[in-house]
Amino acid sequence: MAYTQEDLAPFKENQRTQFYAIQGDALFARRHDALLLKEDESMAELADVELADVDAQLDALFAEMKRIEEAGKEEEARPYGVVLEVRAGAGGDEASLFALQLAELYQKYAESKGWKVSREYESMNDAGGYKEAVFEIIGSGAYDDLRFETGVHRVQRVPVTEKMGRTHTSTASVAILPLRKKSKYEIKESDIEMEYSKSGGAGGQNVNKVETAVRLIHKPTGIDVRSQSERSQLKNREKAMSILIAKIDAMHEEEEAKKNASERKDQIGTGDRSEKIRTYNFPQNRITDHRIKVSWHNIPAVLEGDIGGIIAALKNPPAIGDDSETDDE
Repeated sequence: MAYTQEDLAPFKENQRTQFYAIQGDALFARRHDALLLKEDESMAELADVELADVDAQLDALFAEMKRIEEAGKEEEARPYGVVLEVRAGAGGDEASLFALQLAELYQKYAESKGWKVSREYESMNDAGGYKEAVFEIIGSGAYDDLRFETGVHRVQRVPVTEKMGRTHTSTASVAILPLRKKSKYEIKESDIEMEYSKSGGAGGQNVNKVETAVRLIHKPTGIDVRSQSERSQLKNREKAMSILIAKIDAMHEEEEAKKNASERKDQIGTGDRSEKIRTYNFPQNRITDHRIKVSWHNIPAVLEGDIGGIIAALKNPPAIGDDSETDDE
C-alpha cells in the first residue's frame, strides 16, 4: 500500500504510536530525497533501490502502529477491576448481617489474590450489618473471577436473635460491575449533578471537617454513586466517576442481555442482579449454586474467602441435569 505523510496524522495523536510516527516523518523525508535523486538519469537505479527500501520500512512501520493501536483499544475495553455492590434484601437484620458477611468474603478473596480493595461507600443498620456497601477492587483477573457473582444470594440459618431455634431465610444481592478505562457509551458532563458532603467513619480530623465525600447523579438514568474513601475531594470525584461509568455500562449491558436472553447458550445466566443464584444452607453446611446445580460444603471456609472451587466451577460449568432445587425452599 502506498502511504502518504498525511496518513501519519492520527498516529501522532496517539501517545502509544507518537514515537513511530516521528520515525515515519524521517522515512518520508528520505522518500522525498530519493524521488529528487531519481530525476537524475545516472542516479535513477540507485534511487529505485532507496525507494524500495523506504517503502518496505514504511509498510512495516504502519503495520506496527496499527497493531499497537488495536492492542490499545483491547486494553481500554478489558476491565482493570470491578465495583462490588452488596445490598441487604429480604430478612431484616439477618439480611444485613449476611450482606456484611458476603462483602467480607469477597474482600478476603481479593486480598488472597493480591488485589487492591477500597470501600467507597457503606450504610449500616443498628444490628451492625450492611444495608448497602460499595467497594472498588483493582487487580488483573478480578472481573474474570468475580463476574458470575452477580445476583441474589440466599442464606438459611437460625439467627442469633431466634429464641425458638427456627431456621430463617434471608437474602442479599451482589452486583459485580467491570471497571474500564473508557466507557462504551457517551456520558455528557451536563447530565451529571454533583454533591459534596463530609465523610463519615475513620480517617482522622480531615475526613470529618472537610467536604471530601462526593455524590454523582446521572440525571437521564437516575443512577447515583458515592465515594468517600479518599481524603481528597478530587480523588473521590474521580473514583465516583469510574463507578458511575461502570454502572451505566452495566445497565446497558444488562438490558442487552435480557433482550438476547432467548439466544444465549450461556447457562450461567444473564448477569441480572435480581436472579437467585446461590443458597448458603447453614444447618446442612451446604452451598448450592442453582445455575449449575452443584453443591459444596464447609461454609466457614467459604466465608473466609475460600471460593476458588466455586469460581472454577462457574468458569467451566458441568452439564446441567434436572432443574430441581437441592436445598430447602
